[in-house]
Amino acid sequence: MLAVGLGVGDALGLSLAVALGVPLGVGVGVGTQPLSAARARAVTARGTTARRRGMPLLSPALAEGGLQHPGSVGSLLVNPAELTATLLDTVRATVRQTAGERAGEITVDDVTIERPRNRDHGDWASNVALKLGKRLGLDPREFAASIASALDAVDGIAHAEVAGPGFLNITLDAAAAGLLAQKIVEAGDRYGLGTLYDAVPINLEFVSANPTGPLHIGGTRWAAVGDSLARIFEAQGGAVTREYYFNDHGAQIDRFARSLVAAYRGEPAPEDGYGGQYILDIAARVIEVYPGDLDALPPAELQEVFRSVGIDLMFGDIKASLHDFGVDFDVYFHENDLHESGAVEHAVARLRELGHIYEADGATWLRTTEFGDDKDRVVIKSDGEAAYISGDLAYYLNKRERGFERNIILLGADHHGYVQRLMAMTAAFGDVPYVNLEILIGQQVNLVRDGEPVRMSKRAGTIVTMEDLVDVVGVDAARYALVRSSMDSSLDIDLDLLQKRTNDNPVFYVQYGHARTQAVARNADAAGVPRGRFDASLLTHETESALLGVLADYPRVVLQAAEFREPHRVARYLEELAGTYHRWYDACRVIPQGDDPVETVHETRRWLNDATGQVLRNGLGLLGVSAPERM
Repeated sequence: MLAVGLGVGDALGLSLAVALGVPLGVGVGVGTQPLSAARARAVTARGTTARRRGMPLLSPALAEGGLQHPGSVGSLLVNPAELTATLLDTVRATVRQTAGERAGEITVDDVTIERPRNRDHGDWASNVALKLGKRLGLDPREFAASIASALDAVDGIAHAEVAGPGFLNITLDAAAAGLLAQKIVEAGDRYGLGTLYDAVPINLEFVSANPTGPLHIGGTRWAAVGDSLARIFEAQGGAVTREYYFNDHGAQIDRFARSLVAAYRGEPAPEDGYGGQYILDIAARVIEVYPGDLDALPPAELQEVFRSVGIDLMFGDIKASLHDFGVDFDVYFHENDLHESGAVEHAVARLRELGHIYEADGATWLRTTEFGDDKDRVVIKSDGEAAYISGDLAYYLNKRERGFERNIILLGADHHGYVQRLMAMTAAFGDVPYVNLEILIGQQVNLVRDGEPVRMSKRAGTIVTMEDLVDVVGVDAARYALVRSSMDSSLDIDLDLLQKRTNDNPVFYVQYGHARTQAVARNADAAGVPRGRFDASLLTHETESALLGVLADYPRVVLQAAEFREPHRVARYLEELAGTYHRWYDACRVIPQGDDPVETVHETRRWLNDATGQVLRNGLGLLGVSAPERM
């Protein structure tokens, strides 16, 4: 049987609901549709894009097919998982009375619920009678009426009614819906956690910029997206290792070293070299830290000094910038180590044992066409030098031998052509493409100021850097702006907008929502409105129902953000939650007016206020953005 183990108390089973195919709402402003388990598995199986393949939709426990009622508070239905389980039992019982043994054919995939667009139609809607009626030879509307009659007797359901040809509209008892507020506060930062990837070792490689210049704006996007994905995977139980692949081998490093030497000699940068103020700065720092006489060194030794010391200084700057951006890595893996440690030879030997290596034209080849590549790939060139793909082979095998079942790499749009050869490589090692290795491709970022694109950095010359963004808008606004849009779409960041303290600025809007929950809590403390008495049945205002509905959706959003590698779902959800909270704030009072006494409804609303603050705080934490208490 399934052990829920959601880390939020026995009353919450939202992640279970989604994993088993319960569509919880219509996307809360994220642009998603209700997702059944069958549809989600189909999306995963199709594998039309790398980002929709990889980790299993279901955790191992769920994949075994066991279903156990999530715990509840008393006999009240607190969340959609419990409602789905109750609806499944009710449908089976109804079918058992009319179609006998066919009740056993009904599974959780047949039972879907979703938020109706018109809340006058109830809290939840289901088409289960329409879906099953024809299959079972039952009149859908009569079938729906029988289900509704049985649901009316369930504690926690106010009433169920039939609409149209056989739709079910279900309204929860206010106490059942309202209990969620108390449960969120009690769960604290554990609310929204799941076990979908429980203990799955995940290697997440991102940024991995060459140490030949400051981190450009594209790499900055990957820093924000990659770190947010890591946090989201961890929220689903994943054992995540953040890894930076340090390219310190190859022609670009030689060009960097020659550019530094040119700066040292007061010469123009080489035609194929690097320019910008940072090259002059790094060259000056090499001169400062080198203990010997640079002028006395032969040209080859001079270039090697500037190469080794310059790379160390440049990479130190990159690491410091990332740290200030809130991004730190567990592993910094040096490409040069692959070539010096024998890892390339080890990988080639493994592939030779598997029968996928051959010799031709004096070179060593990998037979990738057998695995869907458009041509075979040279691994060792005829002059004995390792080809570019050799490092990929060695690095992938290294990760697998370190125990990582899931390896996810974030790359820029210019790497799109590499995906198929990397998938072929994965298959050649006997692994499963898009499962053991997954490539996420991101698009470019443009900064806009005064309606015009920012094309040049003062420090870096021809590229726009992380500092160009952070210096203007700050870390929070930068991270939020970079993560709130789908990574596979180009992104224009309006620097003027992100500096505004208005509702038009999305990060301000969300952070202000959190700050307002904290201000309400402080004012409530001062007015003698504690988080004490709680009567969920008093949360009857339409804005309260709407707010509870959005709060209930948070675990689903986190789960799907992990499944589809889309952290922007969390950002868009937070914007919806903030807006719903602001509307509730305008309509419902936590603090009594004037000399009116503090009543239970005020204390109950205090719970709802604090629950909203908790979810805003949890969500912002997944994005690496602060949740200020005052603004």
